[in-house]
Amino acid sequence: MRRDLEERPRRLHRTDWMALLSGVLFIVLGILTVTRAITDPLVLMGVLVLGLAFAGLVAIIARVFRGK
Repeated sequence: MRRDLEERPRRLHRTDWMALLSGVLFIVLGILTVTRAITDPLVLMGVLVLGLAFAGLVAIIARVFRGK
């Protein structure tokens, strides 16, 4: 094993909560749309807006706790 790889400190990757929750939201909405569980576009848009607002709130709270 190379020596420079052993001496380099390991960096941790912080979770991007906005991206994670938005991705989960779009996957769930896609599944609900394909399975025809949600057929009304107004309900779909409402769930989308509320889900993105929740993801943004979680991301803001996480940033405050991280101190960045």
